Amino acid sequence: MYLVKYTIKRLLMLIPVILGVTLILYFVLELSPSNPALQILGADASAEQIAALEHEMGLDQPIIVQYVRYILGVLRLDFGSSWVSGYDVLDTFMLRLPDTLMLAFTATLWAVALGIPIGIYAAVKQYGVFDYGSMVLTMLLFSMPSFWLAILCQILFCLVLHWLPATGVGSLRHFILPALVLGANTLASMIRMSRTSMLDVLRQDYIRTARAKGASKAAAIVHHAVGNSLVPVITQIGISFAGCIGGAVVTESIFTIPGLGSMLINAVKARDVPVVMGTVILVAIIVGVINLVVDLVCAKVDPRIDLAA
Repeated sequence: MYLVKYTIKRLLMLIPVILGVTLILYFVLELSPSNPALQILGADASAEQIAALEHEMGLDQPIIVQYVRYILGVLRLDFGSSWVSGYDVLDTFMLRLPDTLMLAFTATLWAVALGIPIGIYAAVKQYGVFDYGSMVLTMLLFSMPSFWLAILCQILFCLVLHWLPATGVGSLRHFILPALVLGANTLASMIRMSRTSMLDVLRQDYIRTARAKGASKAAAIVHHAVGNSLVPVITQIGISFAGCIGGAVVTESIFTIPGLGSMLINAVKARDVPVVMGTVILVAIIVGVINLVVDLVCAKVDPRIDLAA
């Protein structure tokens, strides 16, 4: 029962977060000097036509009134239509969501599968060659901008080696290179987090007790240390996956992936307020649900976490 109460509480906490983010974003977009009605009708439109369209779109009303009307529509799952293309925002979002989720999932998957073992082994071999090498790799991955890494990978794997396609979607091969680029920062986070967590666990009294009772070092690590070190790592996995969804903006633009990132960039350039607002709200909901799932998983893994409290 407490899980249901905790879930409902966390979902309700999303409401003020979404309202705060969208309110700030709406006012910032309204400060743009461009006129959406003029963009839709074109430069040859008369002043009467522009004024009529502004009245139809509600742009002649105060900003706060426009915002309230938009939020009331969102409560009815009506995110409006694009001011540029005329397409329904929710339908377009759902159409582009699978490519972004596929990219974020693939990037997180390979980074987690590689980063956790590297971090754990680096902690076990602390101050060894492997440990120092993993720390150098982590710093390199953290310091490399994603767009620069993406261009280098395109030159090497696409133009020189001809191993992978440079742009577009259509098969799993198209997601390999973007996922490698997008997951590079996640890999660094996984290595650092799993190493730090493992080092903390290895210094605990129960590890020394297990060794004193005759358990080998490998047995103590596998049966006692690894499981207890994964709780903060699981939290980091959820944060990284949510970050990959938001960080896909640059990667999708470089690799021409028709996901949420390219959709959001084009909407910001065109000052397409319904698309920008709808995308931000829906992504915020997805990220909030991901964080909730991570908390529930952590509570399942570590019985010491009391969600009822």
